Amino acid sequence: MNTSDRNILRKLAGEYFVLSQQERFRENRKLHRAVNDLKPIRPVVLIDELPWAEMNIGDEMTLRCEDPILRGVEWHLRATIYKAKHLPADMIIAPYVPVYKCINFSGIGISVDERTIAQEGRDTIRSHEYHDQLATEEDLDRIHNHVVTYDRDETMRRYQLIGDVIGDILPVRLKGVEYASTGTWDTISMYRGVTNLLIDLAERPDFMHRTVRKLHDVQWNSIRQIEEMGLFDNDPCSLHCTPILASDLPGPDFDGEHVGLKNVWGRAVAQIFASVSGAMHEEFDIAYIREPMSRCGLVYYGCCEPLDRKMDIVQTIPHLRKISITPWADVNVAAEAIGKKYVLSSKPNPASVAVDRLDHRQLRKEIKAILDACQRNGCACDLVLKDISTCNGRPQNIFEWEQVVMEMVKGS
Repeated sequence: MNTSDRNILRKLAGEYFVLSQQERFRENRKLHRAVNDLKPIRPVVLIDELPWAEMNIGDEMTLRCEDPILRGVEWHLRATIYKAKHLPADMIIAPYVPVYKCINFSGIGISVDERTIAQEGRDTIRSHEYHDQLATEEDLDRIHNHVVTYDRDETMRRYQLIGDVIGDILPVRLKGVEYASTGTWDTISMYRGVTNLLIDLAERPDFMHRTVRKLHDVQWNSIRQIEEMGLFDNDPCSLHCTPILASDLPGPDFDGEHVGLKNVWGRAVAQIFASVSGAMHEEFDIAYIREPMSRCGLVYYGCCEPLDRKMDIVQTIPHLRKISITPWADVNVAAEAIGKKYVLSSKPNPASVAVDRLDHRQLRKEIKAILDACQRNGCACDLVLKDISTCNGRPQNIFEWEQVVMEMVKGS
């Protein structure tokens, strides 16, 4: 083993362990659970999906390990330490380093064909031009189910390697799949391109029904395989950047061993449906996800698509607990419909940090509108700053965002 890699990780593991034992991060677990239990202590604030290429203050995020597996652990440790230091908000820190089980998917007979453009020095943020792979019935016929496999030998090799390096400082834990996630229309968007997809919803609805049925079944077949192999996890930390802890899960009938769908969250999205009517949204997405989502313990629906005018159909999803409300939705309309029945997962506008200097007055106005709407309607609420493509090369914008919003929620 590279001695340098070992020394780097052991130093970081020590810093991480000290942080994980701090009371503030343990107390945040209570906030997360209370929000998802619909008994909020106060709104929870989280920050995720950062523009890491712009965040490297004083080389804090410069990776130095050579071994690719240890380099991944180094990234996890550095990113967690960085967030805890500069923009903690209400984050929680697991008291261990996760080693995710190596789960492989065989492929479904087609793949994404695209052209991308990345800004120099910011390769994680790309513009995509998707080429249509599903234009005909013959294209649909090429699709088949994944064969899902678990590479236990490789998983244990990584577990042993990481444990040998830092296990005496920081516990190392095997981790499975934390929730059942499906986004059939996000997938179709990448196989077809946005324009082709939207035109065919109007002009070839029968074909689009066959398309969504085929890919929906493929995705849920994979989820069933994961469940049958016992690869779900019962100690999750995050539900796509939002709080995931809830007293309802893993459930009173959990046997302590096999984690099934009824013991985890389900998550579904249809982001491209920001551009369709409520009736079309219901026909082409909600109608397909009701039955499979009913197998999950709790459900979180939505992402970037505005749902404020579609609450009547969203609320028909079984076991629904949380609804995403984007900057493009009217939070007043959404909060009135959500009330005390669900969590309003608000996504403040990430464009607010993509500027020369953060506009504190405008930020306070935006957050106040969200907090007022939730308070007026008794909504449990989390606020998640995410999808941050850029901070205009000024991480201080995000640090200041965290300080302002934390001050506001603590005073709410």
